[in-house]
Amino acid sequence: MTTTLPHPPRRLPLVGDVIGASQTTAVRDSLRYASELGPIFERKILGQRVVIVSGADLAGELCDEKRFSKYVNPAISALRGLGGDGLFTAFNEEPNWAKAHALLAPAFTKSAMHSYHDVMLDVFAELEGWWANKDAVDVSADMTRLTLETIGRTAMGYGFHSFENSDVHPFVSAMVRALAFAQKSGLLSQSRVGRMITARGARQNASDEKYVLDLVDDVIATRRVSPEPHPNDLLELMLRAAQDHPELAIDEQNIRYQLVTFLVAGHETTSGALSLALYYLSQNPEVLARAREEVDSVWGSVDRPAYDQVAKLRYVRRVLDETLRLWPTAPAFGRQAREDTTIGGRYEMRAGEWALVFLPGLHRDPVWGENTDEFDPDRFEPSRVRSRPAHAYKPFGTGERACIGRQFAVHEAVLILGKILQRYDLRPDPGYRLELNERLTLMPSGFEVTVTPRRKMVRK
Repeated sequence: MTTTLPHPPRRLPLVGDVIGASQTTAVRDSLRYASELGPIFERKILGQRVVIVSGADLAGELCDEKRFSKYVNPAISALRGLGGDGLFTAFNEEPNWAKAHALLAPAFTKSAMHSYHDVMLDVFAELEGWWANKDAVDVSADMTRLTLETIGRTAMGYGFHSFENSDVHPFVSAMVRALAFAQKSGLLSQSRVGRMITARGARQNASDEKYVLDLVDDVIATRRVSPEPHPNDLLELMLRAAQDHPELAIDEQNIRYQLVTFLVAGHETTSGALSLALYYLSQNPEVLARAREEVDSVWGSVDRPAYDQVAKLRYVRRVLDETLRLWPTAPAFGRQAREDTTIGGRYEMRAGEWALVFLPGLHRDPVWGENTDEFDPDRFEPSRVRSRPAHAYKPFGTGERACIGRQFAVHEAVLILGKILQRYDLRPDPGYRLELNERLTLMPSGFEVTVTPRRKMVRK
């Protein structure tokens, strides 16, 4: 980006824009700067420049696939020790992401989703057992248990036994540390001083990466020698590719990277979305009552609603969408200029230069109307959706590298929200105020609710 851009005040030589900023609040800092500095600005950390775009018009240009492509920004690149050339962390020129995308696309068709639906219901039943005789529950921890168990079983037929132990699974601990390290080290790793700052964390990160990769390698090895038939999960599709689709076959190392990608991205973002949605439901009794009324009307007391009944929870889906508008759990994505160009009619970008589309800012652009910090699911009424440009809402990324598991995540989140509304009353701690845990993804911290089984179930 060759144009001079606004930047935070009190920039210091060498270290850059560090005054008043924190690595643990990078998203909230950027949201504040977006409101103060406008729809495009820059931040510099130890000489590394990051251009941040939050205006809808500028973001719309960056989402033009003819002019821009995905950029693996430094924080995402820091995850390549785990994800390698998997779908999320691959560079555009690496061939395996496109092969894997084509190979795995059938795993997210409607017919495939039917089998995942049953697994999701089974795991929710385990959550009910976990919540039995409990008073206050840690929402983020329990949504993480639920989504990890679901993606483990649907992606590779592996159970983490998440509801059998009060301690979190070591996979979760390793993953959380890896995400936090990537958030911290992404830019810092670009300089010698930064690498010195993160050296101690790098040793722990190497151990965490080894644990996660070894676990997945063991699952793959066990599957290869297992005499039992297996369902058409993601692992099975990749292992069968050599005989079924030789042109799409990927090697053992990339199979491992794809599984790690789905395990991490497939549970961390959804658990954050569920936790945040439950926070907003607990804080907005009228919204909760309306969502529950819809669940009672569509499902009644049916214990295992059919797959097609989930999409009929249209208001619950709006609750989820509005949650992801305010706090998209993957809060930014990078875009790189394919050739020399200009955005906004004045900001020049050379070929190869990149910018971050900052979603919490984009989702608060004036195209969303007034009071954009307020929670209002009716923003997603069909007529209001049609009145906004499509690029104003991008919680799952954009273009050919957008999230392949979007349908899976939305179905799981709406189903689980519906089941919780159907089964439980939620009472939050009246003194709690939303605190976000930023570790590349967004998750509520310290959010507990008292869960009580509903006394009266609605019959249909």
